[in-house]
Amino acid sequence: MTASGLSREQQEQLRRKRFDTLHKHVVAQHLRNGFQGRWTHRDWAHTSVFATMAALVLAIVPGLDRMPGDKAIGQAQYASFALPLPKLSANQSVHADGKVVIRREKGQSVDQLLEQLQLSRNDARALRRFAEVRDRLNALRTGDSVAFEFVKGTLRGVTFPQADGSTLAYAFAGKTLKRDTIAADVDRRLVVLSGQVGDSLIDSAHEQGLNDEQIRTLTDEIFKYDVDIDQDVASTDRFSAVVERTFRNGELVDTSPVLAATLTTGNTLHSGYRFEQNGKAEYFTADGRPLKKEFIRTPIPYARLSSRFGGRRHPVLGVMRMHKGLDYAAGTGTPIMAAGDARVVSAGRNGGYGNAVVLDHGRGITTLYGHMSRIARIRPGQRVEQGTVIGYVGSTGLSTGPHLHYEFRVNGVHRNPLTVTKNAPAPLQGAQLQSFLAYAAGSLQKIRSVEDVIYVDKSPAARQLQQQLQDTKAGRKPTVASKAPTIKVASR
Repeated sequence: MTASGLSREQQEQLRRKRFDTLHKHVVAQHLRNGFQGRWTHRDWAHTSVFATMAALVLAIVPGLDRMPGDKAIGQAQYASFALPLPKLSANQSVHADGKVVIRREKGQSVDQLLEQLQLSRNDARALRRFAEVRDRLNALRTGDSVAFEFVKGTLRGVTFPQADGSTLAYAFAGKTLKRDTIAADVDRRLVVLSGQVGDSLIDSAHEQGLNDEQIRTLTDEIFKYDVDIDQDVASTDRFSAVVERTFRNGELVDTSPVLAATLTTGNTLHSGYRFEQNGKAEYFTADGRPLKKEFIRTPIPYARLSSRFGGRRHPVLGVMRMHKGLDYAAGTGTPIMAAGDARVVSAGRNGGYGNAVVLDHGRGITTLYGHMSRIARIRPGQRVEQGTVIGYVGSTGLSTGPHLHYEFRVNGVHRNPLTVTKNAPAPLQGAQLQSFLAYAAGSLQKIRSVEDVIYVDKSPAARQLQQQLQDTKAGRKPTVASKAPTIKVASR
């Protein structure tokens, strides 16, 4: 016996029990706190869940080797068979109901053209039966189109588009042929093309749908007498143009000249309306006064005014002297136009002016155009109309660079071309005026339908346009844009 009162064998048994108990306690730390060596109801529930999930996995995984796309399974589930297509008889057509349009290509014969249709024997026989249709087919030129109409797979008609937009239609009814001409569906619409000037009036007008000729009308016929497009127009100014567009069978085929147009320069509204009298079309102000004046504002469109009328230091001579005209900077070769109808006084070398042209407009008025690179085909004594090209920009004579020197003289006295204007032309009278006012009211109303949105700020230009419309409707002479001071020129 030991001091504790236990035998050696009893002490060994006690040590083993303590070891087993301590070992169970260590394992319990890895499982969960408080585990006493027996499973609770929760432990059994968790075990059941995990067992169920394992069974599902074991049931699903074996089927993964038979997923769609596997060649072995695909071959077992799908099979393809080569079935022969039924053959068409000689009298059957491959065409469904409707029209087939083909075009004759370069070097293509009529037979080659018809081969594209894969006609049945009966359809080919129908085409050969009617000589008028064959002649029309033979008359097709390269690029011409023809339409074949099929009903229940059988050829029932042929149509030929005509140059005027109409359609020549042939209908087959057994051994008879019916011929009909279908008129073109023509639709004419008045439209307003409007926008902001931006960086360039020309570019902006192109973006709005105006063509080159219509833009030229705006700049060279309607506004050039009162507006310097390069100097007077700001990027925030606006323009509008009324044109008539013609649609034939839904396709745009023609656009009329500008019927009416407006342009703002600051708070001033300029407008012009096309009107025919005595078979000649001209542009008029809202009160029926011709826009065309005796002199255009600038002999070069879109040129930059580089030197004004008045005293200055001469760029070549270096001395102070009177600059008796205007200088317009432009590229060499830019066309120069006659400012008005005139007779050519001289065309050739003229001292410091270099190559120059002098025109006589009558009543003591002459104009001079200097420093030209070359002179157009004109000669002294020849009559030229306003806008005629008389020469091209250059740098001949006393000049430091390519530009036009333009002078305006009245009875030999130099005048500032920017401030000298002629008396306004006489307006329309009587029945012509009433006819014009009625016509202008429609165009003005069309513009107003767009400008109501554009001039939402009720600017002076917008109020002026509204006043013009009200005056026209009331039969009063419309209020027009303010003009530059008129300087009467003494007549001979």
